[in-house]
Amino acid sequence: MFKIVIVGGGAGGLELATRLGNKLGGTKRAHLGNGRKAEITLVDRNRTHLWKPLLHEVAAGSLDDGIDALSYRAHSTNHGFNFRLGELAGIDRDNKQIHLAKLLDNDGSQILPETSLDYDILVMALGSVSNDFNTKGVADNCIFLDSPQQAKRFHNCMLNKYLQLGVQETKQVKIAIVGAGATGVELSAELYNSLEQVSSYGFHEIKSTDLKVSLVEAGEKILPALPEKISSAVKRELVKLGVDVRTETMVTEATKEGLLTKDGELIEADLMVWAAGIKAPNFLKDIAGLETNRGNQLVVKDTLQTTRDDSIYALGDCASCALPGGGFVPPRAQSAHQMATMVGNNILATIANKPLSPYKYTDYGSLVSLSNYSTVGNLMGNLSKGSMKIEGRVARVVYMSLYRMHQVALHGYVRTSLLAFVQRVNKVLRPRLKLH
Repeated sequence: MFKIVIVGGGAGGLELATRLGNKLGGTKRAHLGNGRKAEITLVDRNRTHLWKPLLHEVAAGSLDDGIDALSYRAHSTNHGFNFRLGELAGIDRDNKQIHLAKLLDNDGSQILPETSLDYDILVMALGSVSNDFNTKGVADNCIFLDSPQQAKRFHNCMLNKYLQLGVQETKQVKIAIVGAGATGVELSAELYNSLEQVSSYGFHEIKSTDLKVSLVEAGEKILPALPEKISSAVKRELVKLGVDVRTETMVTEATKEGLLTKDGELIEADLMVWAAGIKAPNFLKDIAGLETNRGNQLVVKDTLQTTRDDSIYALGDCASCALPGGGFVPPRAQSAHQMATMVGNNILATIANKPLSPYKYTDYGSLVSLSNYSTVGNLMGNLSKGSMKIEGRVARVVYMSLYRMHQVALHGYVRTSLLAFVQRVNKVLRPRLKLH
């Protein structure tokens, strides 16, 4: 039996498992020339999947992950692949096995022992984690929005701070966000939207001036990956909301009182979020002798196979894929989506003894959502000739379509349409903000 193991159930990994499961697994298993069947196994340390670009909405309470999260086990049953709850501990390339660490409960008791899985093809889709660049105090005092657990931790802390307003000496909730990329910018706007919502649910004493958000960026402008015109437009919108936007401000230390800058200033904060950069998980560094870069990413060829082992693929944020004209494929959701499609094509080609195809990254532009206030960005590639700036309702529709594309890859068009309908119904039936 041809065995395909995918480690990591993020956007790319789950889309790939779903596609291969639909084609090669489940009750409609496809026979491979010699009569064998393919077995696809997805491994993830979490039980549910949530599209990572939505984590800032979970943090602000605009989205309830309990409703929108997808169960890996239920999804695998419906789409012909296996799901294993576990965390990667090592790769044995000689025997083509991966080793999973023992699974422990919160009290330290063992749930599952250490185990191994055989593979013919291994796909690494482990995504990324926050990179604090070894900045002093960040690990102890800041929250990283790189997982649903961290997003929920921030949300609970935020609600507790709102409860203290007017009860204790607290006069203002101060939140500092380091890093003015998409995550930092979108969270800044979402926080002001959540403030408006929370004031209508019994927190009548809360006013717009009770929240102070500081967005701190070391570079010359916010959203450094976007054109200056878009960056400036977003900055103007954030300032209108009340965000204290600080560019060319380098943070050298995070303390319980706030952020210390290179100039010796203390930016006071009750809650601090670090969103200044990402890297692949540390344990990937030189794992099993595979080539990695300084950011722990697995270096891949244009077929997305790792440079030292053709039976191991890497995709998404944990893959370092060079662009023909220089530079590397950026760590974006659209990259993971495109890579998952190409890895799927190449795995099917391998099974059919056909030649592999090179991956060609297409940049469709970038969009930034400023919650209910605005959406801005630029379209590129096949969506427009050259680059075109869009904003407002049109930009919002395109922004939401990115998430719908992910849902279509997982559920198909009919089920995605039903999910979109249910989401609209929930906006009427359920509170506009998660309050627990």
